[in-house]
Amino acid sequence: MNQVALVGRITKDPVLRTFSEGRMQTSFIIAVNRNFKNLKGEIETDFVLCTVWGKIAENTVKTCGKGSLIGIGGRIQSRTYERGDQSRVYVTEVVGEDIRFISTKPRSAESTELEKHSTENGSEHFHLPKIEKEELPIL
Repeated sequence: MNQVALVGRITKDPVLRTFSEGRMQTSFIIAVNRNFKNLKGEIETDFVLCTVWGKIAENTVKTCGKGSLIGIGGRIQSRTYERGDQSRVYVTEVVGEDIRFISTKPRSAESTELEKHSTENGSEHFHLPKIEKEELPIL
């Protein structure tokens, strides 16, 4: 059985990606505190990569900003890929199938502007910061 449930805080505003076939996806990292203290008396934290797809991804991006407390349920997935320098990268992530928004925080103004810009122009992979966008000459 491959099943996982975690509760943690999102470390950075999630960004929605839309692929050519119309599928939506977002990846984010959650900080999960351990239930015990180490020898120094400190609570350690694990940082876990999470990926969600479809309507769940869309709702997560609309609802959550950095610091939002969420519960995520899903499965663990491992994958590898090769970088341009031929080195192999190993990734272990939680593929979320269910998210509970426990305590949400608003997205930053910068993230909201990037989302708005990418939606208006139909590109989810390239974003011009607002300042650069305004300084570009109109041809």
